[in-house]
Amino acid sequence: MENGRNRVVVTGVGLLTPLGHNVKDSWANLVAGKSGTGPFTVMQKGEHTLGAVCEVKDFDPANFMDRKITRRRDRFQQFATVTGNEALKNSGLEITDQNRERIGIVMGTGVGGIQTLVNQEHVVLEKGIRRVSPFAITMIMPNGASGMLAIDYGIHGPSPTVTTACAAGSDAIGLAYRLVRSGEIDAAITGGSESILTSVAVGGFERAGATSSKEKDTPQPFDKNRDGLIVGEGSGMLVIETLEHAKARGANILAEISGYGQTTDAHHITAPAEGGAGAARAIKMAMNDAGVNPEDVDYISAHGTATPLNDKSETQAIKAALGNSAYDIVMSSTKSMTGHIMGATGAIESVFCTMAIQDQVVPPTINYETPDPDCDLDVIPNKSRERKVKVCINNAFGFGGHNAVLVFKAFEG
Repeated sequence: MENGRNRVVVTGVGLLTPLGHNVKDSWANLVAGKSGTGPFTVMQKGEHTLGAVCEVKDFDPANFMDRKITRRRDRFQQFATVTGNEALKNSGLEITDQNRERIGIVMGTGVGGIQTLVNQEHVVLEKGIRRVSPFAITMIMPNGASGMLAIDYGIHGPSPTVTTACAAGSDAIGLAYRLVRSGEIDAAITGGSESILTSVAVGGFERAGATSSKEKDTPQPFDKNRDGLIVGEGSGMLVIETLEHAKARGANILAEISGYGQTTDAHHITAPAEGGAGAARAIKMAMNDAGVNPEDVDYISAHGTATPLNDKSETQAIKAALGNSAYDIVMSSTKSMTGHIMGATGAIESVFCTMAIQDQVVPPTINYETPDPDCDLDVIPNKSRERKVKVCINNAFGFGGHNAVLVFKAFEG
């Protein structure tokens, strides 16, 4: 314990992304600069202007859980089940009668079980109210994933769900970090899960002008010709613990979470504040919490949505928060490969930060062709780069003006 608070470490990670069904495959394909875009299969293409999406490809939940369970869980809940299980196995944490009350679950999601909601509405309209699934509500509710994971593992600690749009995954980890740091619990499974691949959700982003309309259908974060995001789906999960708890059981420590900043723009429901002011405050708060200076930062996992406003605003925010050091730091948008996974994106990118620290390599921003004077920082164009990574900042900004920033460090005993 330092300064009256517990140090918080990452001991397990889990991933399910458009690049792979686990951490190993997702990370390898990310570092290789592979694109996760592909054709519509989860939903029909129809009149959508998006030519491609970033689906979790060839996903059969029955390969990961009993078929009876799959029928009672929305796709976003199935994703959380898979990644939670991988993270727990990776951590080696055993949940027993002796510790289950000291372990929590904190999940993030943007909307929850929207696929079930849409499907069950069709059931009502086509077949009548009596054909609605008795599991519809538990499959729709955003907190369903955390509740189901708690039942799966017999976890009796707190299990809140955070819904701050595209900042939700990072806010969930931030809340879990604070619970563990304060000593309220010893460990937590935390992260985010999302699958919004329905016509109403994708169409809503299209109508809001947030999606790409190019025939190439590849997101181009920080590129001068960027024109919007590609919708993705997936889940990322971490097991975090107090350092004392992790050491006592001989856990393999992957990284340390040392800072969290959370602010609200109170400016516009979708557009960032002028000059990235709210995001800059969140970055500074996270750095102050972590006790790091701008010159200490090695890598920034950018929010990098490939929308014209976000990328310019985020660049301004980073400069405002880090000053001239911003030009010495590398950053990338992994959404160029995974697409934008909404409420899960900050959690998935937190796993990527952990892996960057582990492997001392930073993933690229692919599809980068034309530099933009408004986005003039080093975005690691197109090819990953070996680099010392001791301090990593992870940005996540959501509709509603929510800003969440996490700081990860290489663990030093």
